[in-house]
Amino acid sequence: MDRPPLAVRHDLEPHPEGGWYRQTWVAETTVELPDGRVRPTATLIYFLLPAGESSAWHRVRSDETWLAHQGTVTVELGGDGPTPDPGSTVRLVVGPDAPQGLVPAGVWQRTLVSGADALVSCLVSPGFDFADFELA
Repeated sequence: MDRPPLAVRHDLEPHPEGGWYRQTWVAETTVELPDGRVRPTATLIYFLLPAGESSAWHRVRSDETWLAHQGTVTVELGGDGPTPDPGSTVRLVVGPDAPQGLVPAGVWQRTLVSGADALVSCLVSPGFDFADFELA
């Protein structure tokens, strides 16, 4: 699989959900969650979704704030049940006209992009860990 130019420029690797990413920051401070998990207070990644692609349905056990850098993504939210519910999808558009968006913890999501590559950052709090990531 050839890396798109923005993936090369920002040293991004394939993400399991689709797209490309690189973690750019991890908070030094940690927090113990009520269930005993210990996580950094926050983490930050670049996430690139090339034109015409989409990510797989997935969810994370932490809140995610999406920050737009280039292009526009549509994040479809599919509820917080045991599986995604595309019939009740809410669309969150993140781009130049709405440069931030929030995906609440535990909500199923997938990301769509239209005719141009989209580069965003995702700030996750408490910090991201693949142990808290679930693919549909």
